[in-house]
Amino acid sequence: MPRTTTAKQVKRTRIALKFGLAILAVAACTIVFLCFINSPFSGKGSTSILAAYEGQDEDLSMEAPEVLGEAPSLFAEKLCVVTADSEPDPSITSEAGVTFDRTNGEVVYSKNAYERLYPASVTKIMTCLVALKYGDLSEEITVRADMLANLDPDSSVCNVKDGDTLNLEQLLYGLMLPSGNDAANAIAYLVAGSEEAFVELMNQEARALGATDSHFVNAHGLNDPDHYTTAYDIYLIFNELMNYEEFMKIIGTQQYTAQYTNNGQPVTNTWNRGIWYFCGQAAAPDGVIPLGGKTGTTPEAKFCLSLASEDEAGAQYVSVVLKADSRESLYVTMTSLLSKIQK
Repeated sequence: MPRTTTAKQVKRTRIALKFGLAILAVAACTIVFLCFINSPFSGKGSTSILAAYEGQDEDLSMEAPEVLGEAPSLFAEKLCVVTADSEPDPSITSEAGVTFDRTNGEVVYSKNAYERLYPASVTKIMTCLVALKYGDLSEEITVRADMLANLDPDSSVCNVKDGDTLNLEQLLYGLMLPSGNDAANAIAYLVAGSEEAFVELMNQEARALGATDSHFVNAHGLNDPDHYTTAYDIYLIFNELMNYEEFMKIIGTQQYTAQYTNNGQPVTNTWNRGIWYFCGQAAAPDGVIPLGGKTGTTPEAKFCLSLASEDEAGAQYVSVVLKADSRESLYVTMTSLLSKIQK
């Protein structure tokens, strides 16, 4: 005879099922919670996911927090960021002029920091950066005539000739002190095998530094409509270079004598630093010490200068002047920029 189920039994069964499902739901939530607090994404386990960043350079775009639960900081916090031009100063007559406190990340003065302009031989700071990053200072190259074929014979050179054998360190002094376009081309071939490959590295490094308003087509800076930068991008490049001891040594050298060979015969070449602050033709303001830099001049770029300096407390600064009308106004403008450091 079939078994009969009463309404009361059905009700009790439904209540039992609901109670059982509730217990299962609580158990599942407990398991999920326990898994989460032990995962690498929880506050307790965050050290495991941050461990991958330990030991890396401080220049990463994101840094591990020093205190758990603290938000990561952007690399730009270490850089000066221009949001607007400073109050106009009639003594700053160049098209663009900036001074940045790289020690404290402060904008001292800014005029047209983001305007695209021709850099002339200030380009060579990027050439120097790529050479120091990818090259070997002791590696040698024998210069060939074809490496120098695209240079204007009247342009700035350090008198490197076909058949000369020099190492990268010597070429960097020839690049930065007398602003040798011939040294720039030799460096490009030594480091990258060709000028084209070297220029690719220049643009790659510019992007990596955030210098996105720059584009380079050669290693020396002779004018090309597609070869440009900004005062702010020059600051970014120069700021990075100041982390290299070899760079600071080179730009701080007043005179350098290179001894090398040409087809086995000894050659001696002496190069001098041409920035006026180191030649007695211009004086920096009291309390400001110029450390070194790079000039640049072409008819299109006019007169340009990027300069490292420091104050009496040891804080370091990067100043950039682009497109001054004359060499005299270049240094008047730069001195005005430096004078703002102590105000």
